[in-house]
Amino acid sequence: MRTQSVNNSSDKQLVEQVLSGHAAAFKTIIKNTEGLVAQIIFRMVSNGRDRKDLAQDVYLKAFKDLRNFKFEAKLSTWIGQITYNTCLNYLQKKKLVLLDTLQTDIDEPEDAIIALGDRQVDVFQNDTHRYLWENELSNILTVEIDKLTPMYRTLITLYHHEQMSYDEIAEITQLPEGTLKNYLFRARKTLKENILLHYTREEL
Repeated sequence: MRTQSVNNSSDKQLVEQVLSGHAAAFKTIIKNTEGLVAQIIFRMVSNGRDRKDLAQDVYLKAFKDLRNFKFEAKLSTWIGQITYNTCLNYLQKKKLVLLDTLQTDIDEPEDAIIALGDRQVDVFQNDTHRYLWENELSNILTVEIDKLTPMYRTLITLYHHEQMSYDEIAEITQLPEGTLKNYLFRARKTLKENILLHYTREEL
């Protein structure tokens, strides 16, 4: 009964329980956020040997700094921000590219459309998002998303896979909303161009 109570607790209750020494509460926080943490780390860091260490580092930081959490955002978003910053520091130390700054600036975001034979498929509209990820194009999308820069991979994953709002992603990445939308559009456009470049009509 006690474990069930912890699992149903709100963010505030969970934090209070952790700070009062309730170990199961922090395990619940990990369970509730490990999917998001894993997605961010996986998209930003390609070295598999470092991913586990980074995840442990994220939760160590979260535990140490939990008493400073101000409840101004979701607990999961706050931990997502810690994860993003931890990965960002990792990339900077390794002198790895986060974002391809050589791409042409794009002023007006628009929906990315991929022509698949005689069909026009909107890559990431809500009506087709689940279809694309769960059916015959999912493998192609996964392969091509993995080829994007860490920033683009992360933004696409948070927005389209984790279905986070612009506000939540901005909270995690500390990017202005305009910049965030611009980057997300660039990521979609690059993904579209790569798919059209590397796959034939028969493969799609």
